[in-house]
Amino acid sequence: MFQLKSTTTANLKSLKTACLILPIFEDAALTAAIKPIDSASGGMIKALLKSKDFTGASGKTHLLSSNPTSSIQRIILLGCGKREDFSMKTLKLAVAKSTKALTTTKATQATLLTTDLKLSGKDKEHAYRIISQTVTMQLYKFNQFKTKPDKSTTIKRFELLETKVNTGKKGEKKPMQQGEAIGNGANLTRTLGNLPANICHPSYLAQEARKLAKSNPKMSCKVISENELKKMGAGAFVAVSQGSDQAGKMIILEYKNAKRKTDAPYAIVGKGITFDTGGISLKNPPKMDEMKYDMCGAATVLGVMHAISTLNLPINIVAAIAAAENMPSARATRPGDIVTTLSGKTVEILNTDAEGRLVLCDTLTYIQKYKPAAIIDMATLTGACIVALGHHASGIMGNDDDLVQELLDAGTTAEDRAWQLPLWEEYREQLDSEFADIGNIGSPGAGTVTAACFLSEFVGDYPWAHIDIAGTAWRSGGQGKAASGRPVPLLTQYLISKSESA
Repeated sequence: MFQLKSTTTANLKSLKTACLILPIFEDAALTAAIKPIDSASGGMIKALLKSKDFTGASGKTHLLSSNPTSSIQRIILLGCGKREDFSMKTLKLAVAKSTKALTTTKATQATLLTTDLKLSGKDKEHAYRIISQTVTMQLYKFNQFKTKPDKSTTIKRFELLETKVNTGKKGEKKPMQQGEAIGNGANLTRTLGNLPANICHPSYLAQEARKLAKSNPKMSCKVISENELKKMGAGAFVAVSQGSDQAGKMIILEYKNAKRKTDAPYAIVGKGITFDTGGISLKNPPKMDEMKYDMCGAATVLGVMHAISTLNLPINIVAAIAAAENMPSARATRPGDIVTTLSGKTVEILNTDAEGRLVLCDTLTYIQKYKPAAIIDMATLTGACIVALGHHASGIMGNDDDLVQELLDAGTTAEDRAWQLPLWEEYREQLDSEFADIGNIGSPGAGTVTAACFLSEFVGDYPWAHIDIAGTAWRSGGQGKAASGRPVPLLTQYLISKSESA
């Protein structure tokens, strides 16, 4: 069982640890906190800095594994860059690198000395959350289909240590709990994303949602079948799911824990296309294996609900997953077909590979029955978002500037950044159809924006934001193909902030 904790000591000579991680800045100065360790190790640290074999450059690490003291078995020197440039981004990178270095040793426990980071107040709380979140996510492994076990060390305990007792708060338990909960939620999202589509299909997502609901008495789960969706009139959703032998499902999770039972819930909605061939508008074969990640919006919903459940946030949330496979078959929707959505609007399906917006539009309509305070959907919706923003920032658009700004701020706080794109009426005109109320794709250009414009037609007057995570939800090809767990940190931070201000 992995444990995170914070502690203090007035005397490093009494410290016992399998590995002590020491932050070092580029000024190469031995601080008062480090000098006793250097002295006990026979001046090894000072000599290494003097020789410039280690400079303290950001993200660089150096392992001293020659049993430097009887009670400290190893030391990892952790480069933090220039002191004046130190930031949470620098800290996140440094902690990730040191944790990776740690797993190459035999140490199952480690201690990070935070004294020289000179953190206090809100900065300290923020840093402790980022550290615990980063360590939790860095230690993640996905090897359940490997016949040979991962040989990297499993860390069982990670401590944050200061050499003097804080004035004010005793320790930083709450931020560390938040960071660990966010990290574990993101890791659940990563696992769901990494699972192959022959295992992680709509029924599997429903099973995982039910399992999550059973773990918390304040949470409930409802699964709406494809037949029920058809009877309800969710024609756009069924137009996607009908082409597969795996029946589509709309999965609803309710979490009720607000101090006032009458508080409107915050709604989060995730695209859950468990595999996307493109349907009749078949995708090109290269990298089609990565289309198992097209359900990362749904995986994000489950990761966020896991995190807020762990933290027992005093808030009401309703979450919806639009789960379906997009397959070509004799039953599949054809380009040119026209369907009637749950809202009553008609859609001309010009491209069956623009399917995410079809399952989402009916789900966004359905979620309004809960009269939410705000609606946020997240989806691996458009390749155009990768062209616009690459793999660094998620794209955000919405009909409420305050909501969009709150999400941008949450992303900055959680080190899970996003960027706002416009949602102007001029873009909506690209979706005009000659035969239906709206087409499911627009004329060439601004594909990310026109996709959001399509969704905006189905949110009514509710404050709404759309997060396009096509470039951030997973790493592709040469980058080491894997789900990233984003934007779980962003969304969980947003909900934490909402619960604290309620």
